[in-house]
Parts: sequence; structure tokens; C-alpha cells
Amino acid sequence: MYFLFNFQLTKKMKKYFDTATILVIVITLILFIVALFVKGLTHDLLLEAGILLVSVKLILNGYRNNSNSNNILEELNDIKKIIEKDKQSDLDSNKG
Repeated sequence: MYFLFNFQLTKKMKKYFDTATILVIVITLILFIVALFVKGLTHDLLLEAGILLVSVKLILNGYRNNSNSNNILEELNDIKKIIEKDKQSDLDSNKG
């Protein structure tokens, strides 16, 4: 059951993130958890948290760029369909 849930989660994540981004997320979380246990709750933990936040920010920017580019592609495809319909209607009106 866990494997099926994990597979579905990974499938959904791959819709938004590429494999390298997912790998960076996992490695960053593992390293942060290891640093938490090794360093403890000291001043160095703030540095580790800052690094984690920078990684999260970069990942979110990548997601936003991916989302924006997908939206632009959809709009371009809509424009292309409109132009093709317009061309086809011009051809039909010239034949008739």
C-alpha cells in the first residue's frame, strides 16, 4: 500500500518537477535532518536552515518557471488554432 501511495506521489511530482529536482529535494532534506542530529540546536543550525530555505526558494522558482512556460505554450497553441481556423475559413470563402 505504501509503495502504491509513494508511486502516485512520485508520479504527481514528476508532473511538476523533473527527476533532478526531486533528487535535490530528497538530498537536501536528508542532509538537513543529518545536520540537525549532528549539530544539535546550535548556532550552526541557523546556517543549515538558511541553506535549506535557499534550496526551497530555487526549487519553487523552477516550478513557477515551468508553470509559466506551460501556460504560455497553451496560449500559443490556442492562437495557432485560431489562425488555422481563420486560414481555413478564408480558403473556404475563396473557393465559394
